[in-house]
Amino acid sequence: ALGSFYFLHESLKNIYQFDFKAKKYKKVTGKEIYSDTLESTPMLEKEKFPQDYFPECKWSRKGFIRTRWCITDCAFDLVNIHLFHDASNLIAWETSPSVYSGIRHKALGYVLDRIIDQRFEKVSYFVFGDFNFRLDAKAVVETLCAKATMQTIRAADTNEVVKLIFRESDNDRKVMLQLEKKLFDYFNQDVFRDNNGTALLEFDRELSVFKDRLYELDISFPPSYPYSEDSNQGRQYMNTRCPAWCDRILMSHSAKELILKSENDEKIVIYDHIGPNVCMGDHKPVFLSFRIAAGAGKPIANVHKCCVVQ
Repeated sequence: ALGSFYFLHESLKNIYQFDFKAKKYKKVTGKEIYSDTLESTPMLEKEKFPQDYFPECKWSRKGFIRTRWCITDCAFDLVNIHLFHDASNLIAWETSPSVYSGIRHKALGYVLDRIIDQRFEKVSYFVFGDFNFRLDAKAVVETLCAKATMQTIRAADTNEVVKLIFRESDNDRKVMLQLEKKLFDYFNQDVFRDNNGTALLEFDRELSVFKDRLYELDISFPPSYPYSEDSNQGRQYMNTRCPAWCDRILMSHSAKELILKSENDEKIVIYDHIGPNVCMGDHKPVFLSFRIAAGAGKPIANVHKCCVVQ
């Protein structure tokens, strides 16, 4: 399920891609397509997570693809990642942080350890993709439904909780939220869109565990998932999951220094989403556009513009 396209402008002359088997860079010329069994392709590293990371799924496509590039003496890794989802809203709601958050934490730590291990020289890196980061469900529900009463519905045969209904205490006991395994039906979606959902960023906590290893620019776009796939509902969220910033572009602290170096006051770093009013599937693509000083730490020969899109 993981794949990457890399487009290099024809004006760039000194581009090299790393061969992980030969442990050396090869000059990029023309067009290269790698498909079929990517795990055996020397120009990238592709791994799926160990099966025991997410035992609820009999077979998983989750994992990462890593490529390494050198642009005029500036080397960096591009790592496309896909982390585990929340299998059940009801289970995600039970604890804070959720059990799924812990699973993602373990998987992301695995990837970061792999890309800085002793096999290859350490370089700056960008990690991008569907991290499946979710808001702290318990904290969100307790905030959105602070004045509501909760009704619990159980299966007749197993007594298992199958639905939670949150109603206003007054106002004719209006239903505010209905929660099921694959249902998150909140009565007012504007809370996720107004001011780009900024009020909910305090519940976006999963990255905090990695603050010493990863950096992210300030988020100024609404939750990237789960959007309606109706072509006429480009701004509407589906009532399946609590909207969250699943799609991200993160970087090592050395990469942060690389992209934030600016020669003037021009705004040259942009972190945003694509197609805010257009149906683009259940995820809105996210991009990071920046200028990179070639040969960082050396005399600057050129300044190139790069764009990473998830």
